[in-house]
Formats: sequence, C-alpha cells, structure tokens
Amino acid sequence: MGKKLKDSDVAVADAIAGETRRQVEGIELIASENYVSDAVLEALGSVMTNKYAEGYPGNRFYGGQEFTDRVETLAQDRLKKIFGAEHVNVQPLSGANANMIVYSALLSPGDTVLGMDLGHGGHLTHGHPVTLSAKMYNFVRYKTTDEGVVDYGAIHDLARKHRPKMILAGYSAYSRHVDYEQFRMIADEVGAILMMDMAHIAGLIAGGALENPVPLCDVVTSTTHKSFRGPRSGMILCKSQYAEAIDKALFPGFQGGPHMNNIAALAVAASEASQVSFGVYAKKVIQNAKVMEEELKKEGFHICFGQTDNHLLLIDTIKSNGHTGTEVDAVLEKVGITVNKNMVPNEPRSAYDPSGIRIGTPAITTRGMGPTEMKRIASWITRACAEMNNAQELVSIKGEVLEMTAGYPIFQEEKNTIKTD
Repeated sequence: MGKKLKDSDVAVADAIAGETRRQVEGIELIASENYVSDAVLEALGSVMTNKYAEGYPGNRFYGGQEFTDRVETLAQDRLKKIFGAEHVNVQPLSGANANMIVYSALLSPGDTVLGMDLGHGGHLTHGHPVTLSAKMYNFVRYKTTDEGVVDYGAIHDLARKHRPKMILAGYSAYSRHVDYEQFRMIADEVGAILMMDMAHIAGLIAGGALENPVPLCDVVTSTTHKSFRGPRSGMILCKSQYAEAIDKALFPGFQGGPHMNNIAALAVAASEASQVSFGVYAKKVIQNAKVMEEELKKEGFHICFGQTDNHLLLIDTIKSNGHTGTEVDAVLEKVGITVNKNMVPNEPRSAYDPSGIRIGTPAITTRGMGPTEMKRIASWITRACAEMNNAQELVSIKGEVLEMTAGYPIFQEEKNTIKTD
C-alpha cells in the first residue's frame, strides 16, 4: 500500500511521465482541453476516491458521509452562486451522461427534440443517428445557413412544424454567439422545454466573458473541465420545478455511486472560477481566439461560420490549402501542436477523414500566452501545412515550439502573468 507509482508500476509511471512531457513541451489547441491547478489535481487524487456516497447530501445509503456531504454541498452552493442557478446536480460522470439524464427525466421515448446537426457544430448527444439518444427520441436537426450562422427564423419554423417537447441549444464546434432570448421566445410559443448544453463555454460564462444562459433556460448541462478548468465530469443546472425529476433520473435511474473525488475537485474549481483573476482569464481566451482568427485569415485559411465570438475556430482545411483535416492534424502533431480533425458544415467526406480541424485557446491562455504567441502559432500552422513533406522544415518548427513552451510553465496564469500585448 505504501509504494509510490514509480516503484509499483513502472509501465504506467513511464506513460504518465511521457504525457507530462508532451503537455509541457507542446502547444495544446484542442478546444475541449485545458490544464487544472495543483489544488484541483490534489483533490482529484485524494482519499475521496475511496468513498461510496449513493444518494444526495443528508440522504445517503451508506454511513460515514459527513465529509462527502460537505464537499458536495460546497460544490452545489458555489456553482449556484456563479451561475445564478436554482438547483445544481454535480453527480453526472460526464457531459454526455448529464444530457442523457435530462432527456430521461423530462422526455418520454419517441418525444421530439429540436437540436443542432453535428456537422454544423452540434454534439453527438444532440441526436446524431449513431447515438442511443437518437434511438430513443425523435431528433429534428437544424443547421447553419450558407453564411454560416444559426437562422433563428428557420428554427422557429421547424418548431412550429414539429412541436418539439424540447429545444436544445449549445454546441461543440460552433463559434458564434447564441441568442438565448430568441430560443426562449420560440420555446415558449410551442410549449417546449428549453435546454442549453454549455459544456464548451461554461468557463467563459463563469468569468463573465459570455452571456449566462441559466436565467433564460429551463435546464443547462455542462462538462466541468474545458474552459471551466475543473475535473472531467458533468453538472446539471435547472429551475426548481425540474429538480426532483432530474435528481431521481440520475440516481437511482442512471447512475449509482458518484465519484466523490471528482466532486471535491469540482468544488475547488468552482472556488477558483469565482476569483477576479478567472474573469481576466476568460476574456483573454476570447481575445486570443480573435487574434488567431485574424492571423489565419491573413494566411488564406477558411474560417467556418465567418468568425469566432468565443474560444474556438472551425477551419475548413480543404478549402484553405487542399489538405484534409486528418492530414493537418497529423502534420501539426509532428511539430508539437495538438488539434483535432473535425467535420465542417455540409461535410462531403467521412467523419473519420473530414475536411477540417477545430482549434481553441483555453489551454494556451492558461499557460499565459497572449497575442504575440498567437501570431507565432498561426505562422507555424501555416508553415507546417505548406511544408508537409519537408522533414527538415518540420524539425525546425518543432524546435521553435519547444523554445517557446519552455518559457510558459503549465498554469502560468496563477502567477498573474497573462500577456496583454
């Protein structure tokens, strides 16, 4: 029991050490990834992982719950304050679980849900045909216009035609603002429940950089990592009238014992997100994304949806330089820049070999990088795409990446050194 990991399992210890090096030495542009603080990591790796806590604070099915009740209540109260929520459930094991739990609580099999198409920025759990949710419920999917924006008039028409039980906003690759008042008006007219999945932008909302959907929506789900910089788990925020149904749908309906180490870490992350410095961080994430957008546009990259209003960019690489998203993903990894291949609106190719990539600025902003670094990164992306078969040039770019990342330790932001140039 007392052995350290490096003494008890060398193979796993080596893998973790390798991943640590990769994170330290590389540039993380995956829009859904970030770095957590040492305090969040400490809570995540704590003895809370040993404890079963089926049920809710004050009403558990096992004894010994004094401290689990304390951390879960702390997490709930802190999140209620940040987002102005009437009720918060912090037990979902992921954002996908959170969505399925809400569906099971508020819908019956076969009910109609209006949500965004995956290829236009939606998420798998918003009704993609390969998912369980699509097999259980009737999803009608809306898309962006040819100009690359959500057409609220078209959504209004679809809602009138299909009379959905639920209307779903929230996206995993859409880079524009969301008009929650328009969604609220449409939902009220057709008598639908309005749900928002804010997984990608929860941290930007918490930091006051984007509008808060919680007051206008009936239910809001989210992951707790991404821009929020917490552990990998989920949460559900809702109006009081839906609280009992959602809590029962989660336990005992969908999950057993919650992961109390995750919940303790989420309480820590919520405390961090309440600080003034987190608001500075959230605004810098968006500023950095705008600089990246401007630089890549100068280099001829095709930005889907026209621009970004948040933390991410969806880029059609076929239109930009003739390379598939898979090819660009692979060559950037060679130089130490991590992105993800991604479908684009009206995707003509396979999801496994799509036409684009998605990039985001939360992680690199956490490290303290600013506009100057965004310009350098954009130039490296441009050079790598232009010199895919030039091994010497790729080695040169990787050297430049290593030189820059050496000056930005992970979680540099804690030292209040985010650049403002």
